[in-house]
Amino acid sequence: MDKPLLSDKTKESERWDSYQYLQRNSSSARNNVSFAGAGVTAEEVRSASAVSDPPPLYPPVLTTPVSLPTPEAIGYPTASGAGLELQRQVLDEIEIRELLIDHIGHRCCWGSRPARTWKIRAVEDCNVYVGTLDTFIEEREALTQTVPFTGGSFNGKKHGSAPELWQLDLRSQFPTLFVPYKETRVPVPHSESVDKCTGCTGRGEVVCPTCNADGEPGFYKENQMMKCSSCYGRGLIAHKDGSDSICKECNGEGKLPCPNCQSRGLIKCETCNGTGSLLTSSIAVVKWKTLSKRKVSATRGAGSVPEEVFHRAEGVQLCNTQAYQCTPAYFADSYFLNKFSSEVISLRAEVPPTANVVCERHAISVVPVTRVTMEDRGKAFNFYIIGFGKEIYMKDYYPARFCWGLCPCLEWLKV
Repeated sequence: MDKPLLSDKTKESERWDSYQYLQRNSSSARNNVSFAGAGVTAEEVRSASAVSDPPPLYPPVLTTPVSLPTPEAIGYPTASGAGLELQRQVLDEIEIRELLIDHIGHRCCWGSRPARTWKIRAVEDCNVYVGTLDTFIEEREALTQTVPFTGGSFNGKKHGSAPELWQLDLRSQFPTLFVPYKETRVPVPHSESVDKCTGCTGRGEVVCPTCNADGEPGFYKENQMMKCSSCYGRGLIAHKDGSDSICKECNGEGKLPCPNCQSRGLIKCETCNGTGSLLTSSIAVVKWKTLSKRKVSATRGAGSVPEEVFHRAEGVQLCNTQAYQCTPAYFADSYFLNKFSSEVISLRAEVPPTANVVCERHAISVVPVTRVTMEDRGKAFNFYIIGFGKEIYMKDYYPARFCWGLCPCLEWLKV
């Protein structure tokens, strides 16, 4: 369930073979474990931190143990909308120091004295909440296809009446739920018909536009000759010495048959390919799309967190519901999450009039990032506690390093 906040790829492996019936059954719901925050960029976090300030996951006072929801607290609102009770774990000053001491213990040239003795000046929430609403739709449109009819049988009305567009059974074509896009084209049964070609009125040939360009519509003349382009109609080719020779192109006639129709006056109709008949049928164009809406809410402190922290961070889903039409999630102990969920639902994408909603998926995730500042005698340094795994991240300065940049272990440890 834990996945990076800033990831480039998401995988959807779940197939729900009977999801087409959700159009008529709004009570169906199914849990999905993909992290809703996948693909969130650092720019979104920065922007969200400037306009929103969610409540902290714990109070800033360190004299009292502080509470954080545990991974076991992850749950899903029930179909009836019952509340979600979160279990709690304690994170206090002692544990913060223990986490830092353990992190420093893996650095051979770092001393533990600042972690043990320096005063914790501030603990700041830098949490990020991500809410998503994915609307999976199926869109159908009918196109008319016309091709030359070359003979044989065709599937017309005598075999039965053509079904309506949304009566077509396309279960074998259904993709995995919430794929970004898929398109397929299916012939509509019993929709074929054969008609006379309107371009040539069923003759298979039309008047040649080259040698009968000035003729009346529908009338043509045969044996129309064209002026030879080599000798310009003279039948002779002039040379520089003043002599003439017979034009080899027209054999001295000065005229040539029409290159387009060989002076027949008629050419093959391109519309029906010379058959005189057209086969018309209806083609159903079916498109499956996922219309996604996302909202990010971040504490003000998240705006100054290094980007690599969010790349290392792992988020935990607080809710993940799937139904024909999702409703706001309900958290018994969090007004902010209830309001945040309602705001995400209100962003629902507009569905085209030619489409039906197949299913919706609504998820809310949180990435806990805590910035701790320690101070002693005017000196200070920061570090981060990331995620529910409580990983320590320290970017720059730590006051008790004894290798003075000469120890190759720093590069090896990527400190």
